[in-house]
Amino acid sequence: MAGIYIHIPFCKTRCIYCDFYSTTQSDWMPRYVQALCGELRMRRNYLRGEPVETIYFGGGTPSQLSESDFRTLFRTMDDVYGLQHCREITLEANPDDLTDEYADMLATLPFNRVSLGIQTFHDDTLRLLNRRHNAAGAIRAVENCRRAGFRNISIDLIYGLPGETDERWLYDLRQALALDVEHISAYHLTYEEGTPLYRLLQARRISEVDEDSSVRFFSTLIDTLTAAGYVHYEISNFCRPGLHARHNTSYWQGIPYLGCGPSAHSFDTDTREWNVSSLEEYVRSIEAGDRRFETEQLDTSTRYNEVIMTGIRTMWGVSIETLKAKFGEELYGYCMKMADSHLKAGRLALRDGRLCLTRAGIFVSDDIMSDLMSVEA
Repeated sequence: MAGIYIHIPFCKTRCIYCDFYSTTQSDWMPRYVQALCGELRMRRNYLRGEPVETIYFGGGTPSQLSESDFRTLFRTMDDVYGLQHCREITLEANPDDLTDEYADMLATLPFNRVSLGIQTFHDDTLRLLNRRHNAAGAIRAVENCRRAGFRNISIDLIYGLPGETDERWLYDLRQALALDVEHISAYHLTYEEGTPLYRLLQARRISEVDEDSSVRFFSTLIDTLTAAGYVHYEISNFCRPGLHARHNTSYWQGIPYLGCGPSAHSFDTDTREWNVSSLEEYVRSIEAGDRRFETEQLDTSTRYNEVIMTGIRTMWGVSIETLKAKFGEELYGYCMKMADSHLKAGRLALRDGRLCLTRAGIFVSDDIMSDLMSVEA
């Protein structure tokens, strides 16, 4: 099985915390959709004939596309790869775009999952972040998706925002639970260098939350969502039983995927590729039949490190038999040696032959993964 990621870089406005590749040059959109179709055809052999089970439209703001744009892309993917095996097709959307009409239109397309970037239900913080929607609009967007027939809705939240308190974070979580969505992703705010948010921090116009607060917010997140019946299946992700994000899970499980669009990454188990991070260069290179990209051959140590980094963060952990089979006795022995102190301290556990984080381990997961990774890569 395999997945396809389609990057839609267009945004009406840029959020001040975002460092993903995006652009406000919406006049390029028609030409860009054709370039995406060109790349999909150009790379028809990349997935080596594996059936495509998941498709993910990410951004940017994919909900900036029109019905005809989506139909063009789906027609191309069906012609080249086939959609008959797809189990999950996700659209990332800005709540402001999800009007009744737009949600109804999406329901006529192959999408069966919608992911909304809500971030917070506090209007003052949404304005600071330069988000286009307000809290009422976010709630309305979820309701519109429900009325249109979507039964798999995900929302994104951010915690550790400027001015965050325990009360404000708990309010966000309660508002999220009131929406009764199938999936919730919650990420701690990071101040990425080069973003407007980072510049505000450097100018001391805002301040980061302290480490104790961050730990407390994360603990509140886990306790609140699991008490409400959500499964904590990955460090930042929670779902109703059986409704984990299949596409994102494929990244963590080492399943091949094709990424199309500027800055999009692809993985075929042996190599990793990434396209040029420029809309103009990407479009022109595809039109010229000479895609601009870089590639990395993954050696044994790098592949081992990726299995550790991606697998440990999930509730399924890492199979020790798979480690032995894929990487040999030496790296398997190294992993178990480095895991020993964490196992004894109760930060890792062996469950059904899989090395998994415990509740205590989740809070220091970066340190644990760093310890288990090979220094040879």
